[in-house]
Amino acid sequence: MWQRLSFRTQLFLPLGAGFLAALILGGVLLQVFATGQLAEENEPRRRSTEAVAAALNNALSASDNPRQTLDAFVHSLDTSSDIQFRTVEAGPAPPPKGDLRKPHGVPQWFIDLLAVPEMDTAFPVTIDGRRVGDIVFLQDMSADLFEKWIGFLALASLLAALMVLTGTIAHVLSGSVLRPLQDLGEGLTRIGRGDYTKPIPVGGPPEIRQGCEEANALAATLAQLSQDNRNLMHRLVSLQDDERRDLARELHDELGPLLFSIRAGTIALTDASEPTGHLGNSAQDLLQSVEALQQTNRRILDRLRPLYIEELGLSSSVQTLLRNFRKQAPHIVLTDAIDPDLSGIAGPLAQTVYRLIQEALTNVLRHANAGNAHVQAMVADKTLVIEISDDGGGFPAGNVLGRGLTGMQERVRALSGSLSLLRVDERTYVRCRLPVETVRDVPSPG
Repeated sequence: MWQRLSFRTQLFLPLGAGFLAALILGGVLLQVFATGQLAEENEPRRRSTEAVAAALNNALSASDNPRQTLDAFVHSLDTSSDIQFRTVEAGPAPPPKGDLRKPHGVPQWFIDLLAVPEMDTAFPVTIDGRRVGDIVFLQDMSADLFEKWIGFLALASLLAALMVLTGTIAHVLSGSVLRPLQDLGEGLTRIGRGDYTKPIPVGGPPEIRQGCEEANALAATLAQLSQDNRNLMHRLVSLQDDERRDLARELHDELGPLLFSIRAGTIALTDASEPTGHLGNSAQDLLQSVEALQQTNRRILDRLRPLYIEELGLSSSVQTLLRNFRKQAPHIVLTDAIDPDLSGIAGPLAQTVYRLIQEALTNVLRHANAGNAHVQAMVADKTLVIEISDDGGGFPAGNVLGRGLTGMQERVRALSGSLSLLRVDERTYVRCRLPVETVRDVPSPG
């Protein structure tokens, strides 16, 4: 639970708890020591009252007219004094005016917290051995309570000021640490996605600055390695294209004439066998086999090197590929949305697009058991988006790429693109995104 809290929360919670504990501790100490202190401060007054009562009793004992002496004493008392005389006939005295236990501005909860001791004390006054009244000490702790309240407010204000000051300092310091850490985290996320172009801002304490600098150095190294890897993959793909071109040339120049010669000889043999009636069926079978071999040779040549991309353009070449697919697989309903602007794409990018669509449709035909398929190729925002979808059975377990799509993935990565396989709503999608301008930046092989 604690680990899920943010850094600021983990920082401010202990600070707030510490200040709250300090405030509670101050209240406890105030309650423990203030009660005894109040009693000690009022003890001299109580003793003075006791001494006054003793002196009055002595004076009454020695007086010829004790009642008159008592009346004179009572009239000499100030009504606001802490010492008052209460006759026996008057009964218990009412509480002093203004409730001296609760001075103005001091809340009742604070007085209850202090547990103010009961110090109202009565000392008997006697005449001829008969109790005629009491000298009463009425405690007035207004000033003491107000003093304690002011002290408590000062302590609470000091703690609040310290808390605000400490919180402000912690907020500023945490901000100076968190901002660079957030920049570092965002930068590492970009590096993880393969974006090495935007450097991480260097700031904060020296330890974080060092981490940012090392992350930027790592990004620069990864960017160089990524560029070298793309260049290497581009060279490998170019070598593969050269090998395909050479193999296609060999098949066209060597095998093509041989097949044509065999076909011509077979036609001649067929024509010669018809009048005699001998070997007619065998010659016809041989002729059909040779024609099938020629068609197979043409398909192999098309897969090895679609020579008409440079002549017709990518858009027309793709349309030709789709027409051939419809002839080869009439049971699959194939729809398309091909951007005419594809004709402006040439070179390795055009070959990659053509072979990606070709490989995806081959997989649809051989493995998907689909009823319909859709091919889309659009140029938007300097990005070429290709999508081939079908309603077939989907990918094998683990979505393992076959050799054909693995080769396509290498081609796409060599051009700084991305290739993904998806299964959504009972349809299988092969999606590819290629930056159109990338080819201009990739050095040609050799």
